[in-house]
This record gives sequence, structure tokens and C-alpha cells, in this order.
Amino acid sequence: MKTFLIQASALVLCVAAASALAAPGTVLRNDKLYSQPSASSKVAASVPKGASVNILSKQGGWLRVTSGKSTGWIRLLSVRAGAGGLGGAGLGDVVGAATTRSDPSRVVAVAGLRGLNDEDLKQDKFNGEELARLNTWQATPAQARSFAAESGLTTANVAALPVPQSAKPSSPWETN
Repeated sequence: MKTFLIQASALVLCVAAASALAAPGTVLRNDKLYSQPSASSKVAASVPKGASVNILSKQGGWLRVTSGKSTGWIRLLSVRAGAGGLGGAGLGDVVGAATTRSDPSRVVAVAGLRGLNDEDLKQDKFNGEELARLNTWQATPAQARSFAAESGLTTANVAALPVPQSAKPSSPWETN
């Protein structure tokens, strides 16, 4: 009986520890849960904007989350950390490290290479298919003007930067 109580207590502690590691989050836009941290992997489920998720881990620019009965990978920038819903403070709420509790007052800078380290960059290879997929997201000048007009943006003339001049040698020895 004593052994059973010890095992049951250990199981309860493990479950409590596992739930403490999962951080709550809110989905910022309609998105998909993928079976692997890659947009080319199989779609496991879809999650609507505003859905609550539990963040289990982070890998590069992806978060492993559970939403209802589904578990999968979602893009890092599609989830706001915390249980505050969609009314959070902004980029500071975006998950920086999903496996640790974050300070909500801390501002997080978001860059295109977020989540990649030196080793990832050294091992990377050119992928023409991904570049072609990326190019499908580009906007034409007409689309950009239309978006700007709909958003109330206006044109502003900005003075051009001066043309770079070649450095003049500081001594006659540098011209030899």
C-alpha cells in the first residue's frame, strides 16, 4: 500500500509539473496546426483566430501547441503568449521562449531570422521552391497604392540621400 501511495504521488507531481510547463496562448489569426515545424508538412488541424492554446515547446520560428484535442506546430508569430486574449499589449506579448515564463512588461524585438542560430545558418542551403513560394506573397505597385489609399496613407516626398563619394587618400603613399 505504501509503494502504491508513493507511485501515485509521483504521478500526480509529474502531471502537475507538466501542466506548469505548458504556457497559455491565444491564436492571433486563422491558422493551421502542422504535424512538423514546417509549412510543407501535413496539416493536423485548423485553429481559428482567438482560440486558446497551450504552448508546449518552441523550435526555431515554430511553437508546439495543443488546441482542444489537437496537437501540432504553429508559426511563432501566430500566437500571443499569455491568457489575456486578443487585447494584449502588442509585440511584447509575442512568445520569445515558449518553455519559460516571460515578463509581460518586456518588449520583444521581432526579426526575420528569429529562432535561428549560427549553426542553423551555416547548414542552410538554397531552396528555389521556397523562394518561389515567397515571391507569390509580393504586392504589385498597384496593390500597394490601393492598400495605402484604403488605410488613409498619403504620399510624402523624402529628400534623396547624398551619392556616396569614394574616399580620398589621406596620404600620397596610398595612391601608389
